[in-house]
Amino acid sequence: MNKLLNIAHAVPRQFVRDYAFKSDLKIKWVRPEKISCIKPEKSGDLGKLPPLNPNELLPDYKDSKELANANETVKSMFLLRNNPNNLTTRYYRDLMIKEVQRHAQDYGSMEAKLARMTALIRRFQSHMEVHPRDKMIKVRLKEMIDKRKKFLKYLRRWDYRRFEWILEKLDLVYKPPPTKFHWITRKESLQKLTDIYCEKIKDERLEAYHKELQEQQIPFLEDAIKKMIFIRQEQIDCDVPVTVTEEQIEEARQQLAQLQELREAAAAATRKQSDETFH
Repeated sequence: MNKLLNIAHAVPRQFVRDYAFKSDLKIKWVRPEKISCIKPEKSGDLGKLPPLNPNELLPDYKDSKELANANETVKSMFLLRNNPNNLTTRYYRDLMIKEVQRHAQDYGSMEAKLARMTALIRRFQSHMEVHPRDKMIKVRLKEMIDKRKKFLKYLRRWDYRRFEWILEKLDLVYKPPPTKFHWITRKESLQKLTDIYCEKIKDERLEAYHKELQEQQIPFLEDAIKKMIFIRQEQIDCDVPVTVTEEQIEEARQQLAQLQELREAAAAATRKQSDETFH
C-alpha cells in the first residue's frame, strides 16, 4: 500500500482547466468617478450666467443724468464690477426673474421663485470653482439645490406644461429621485461587462461564419448545377422518371449569375474607394 502511495505521489498530476480566470478576459472595470452634488452636472444646470459687461452700471443709477456727465473716476465708482458681490448677484437675480415673470411686479410666483433660486445657485457654483474650500457657501448651495428640487417636483405634479416651460427657459434638467436606490458594485459590474464581452465574441464569430458561407456560395452553386445536369442526363439515359427539371437548372444559373454580378460590383466599388484614398 505504501509503495502504491509513493508511486502516486511521484507521478506528476496534470490538471486540465476548462474555465477562464478573470485575468484571461480582456475586461477592466474602473469605478465611476464620484460627482459632487454641487456640480452643475449633478444639479441639472446646463446653462451658465452670462458674462458681466465691464461697463455695466448699478441698476439704480442707469438713468442718472448727473452720472452721464461725470468724469471716468466718478463713473468707475458706480460700475457693477467695482461694487460688492451681493449687488452683482442681485443684478443676475433680477435679470433671470424678468425672463419668466408673469407681469412686471411678479416676484412671488413659482416661476419667479425658481428663477431666483437658479440665479443664486449658479452664482454659488461659480464661487465654488474659485474657492472650493468655502464651507459656508457649500452648505448654502446644497440647501438651495434641494429646495429647488422640491419646488420643481411640486410644479411637475400640478402643472406639467408650466414645468416643461420653466425648464426650457432656465436651461435646466430635472432628475427625479430613483424609486429604489441601487449601489454600484464591482461584482455586478464585472458580470455585466462579461456578458457584453461574450455577446461581442459571439457576434464576431457569427459574422465571420456568415462571410465564410457567402464565399462558398458561388462554388456551391457551380457544383450543384453540374450535379443537377448529370443526374438529369442519367435519369433520361436509364429511362426513369426525371426529378430534375430544366427550370430548376435555369433558376440555379440565374442565381449564380446574380451572385457573380454582385461580387464584381462590390470588388469594383472597393477598388474605386482605395484609388480615391490613395490619390
